[in-house]
Amino acid sequence: MNQTLVVVPTYNERDNLPPLVERLLKLPVPVDLLVVDDNSPDGTGKLADELAAKHPAVHVLHRQQKQGLGRAYCAGFTWALERDYEFIMEMDGDFSHNPDDIPRFIEAAQNAYLVLGSRYCNGIRVINWPLSRLMLSKGAAEYVRLITGMPFTDPTGGFKCFRRRALQSLDLNTIESNGYCFQIEMTHKIWRQGMQVVEVPIIFTDRFQGTSKMSGGIINEALWMVWKLWFQNGLRRSPRSKVPPPEPIKQANSPQHAK
Repeated sequence: MNQTLVVVPTYNERDNLPPLVERLLKLPVPVDLLVVDDNSPDGTGKLADELAAKHPAVHVLHRQQKQGLGRAYCAGFTWALERDYEFIMEMDGDFSHNPDDIPRFIEAAQNAYLVLGSRYCNGIRVINWPLSRLMLSKGAAEYVRLITGMPFTDPTGGFKCFRRRALQSLDLNTIESNGYCFQIEMTHKIWRQGMQVVEVPIIFTDRFQGTSKMSGGIINEALWMVWKLWFQNGLRRSPRSKVPPPEPIKQANSPQHAK
């Protein structure tokens, strides 16, 4: 078992999964992959099992029905915490997030409890989005900042690296959001404890295969949940306290990555 686990929720990602596994296993740092499949009709779960049988670093968690992004990630995080992973990452399975960025996340996580991949840090780095979608995303980021006080350029992004202690500090059963607001809620609950959160710039490429999961319900959930998070923090727009940074933990090379 490696120190880093990449959690990837899937629903009808059969075409993307094999090349994603190949890319992850070729990274210069060793990582494990957990595929959290929501009983995909296209057979993604069965294919994931076949890949896991070939590659010891690939694991599969099957869920009986599609219950949303938040529930899938919480199931994956719980699975990770039951084991000894120190760096627990989340990323999309459609290559909108570049696997080659993972080593930078792990490096940044040496001195932070949560690393956010930012599409808007020092400029806009988004490919294949219409202007309307970009404006929605940028507007959401500003909305979150104004209400909660979180000083991050991209609070809705889904490419992240958590230190183990950050996830252990949360009761995952109490996470309410299930759409893209899940990203905001997780970040806010860690940030408001005073844990160090940093951003690293990424290039986001919207999916070329499959369809987006964005919906009006997801947007509505985010609109009211941000206010609830502010109230949970006692109407503060800053952390309640400050936690010392974590101890750096360098990854050892696994046999498959040894030179």
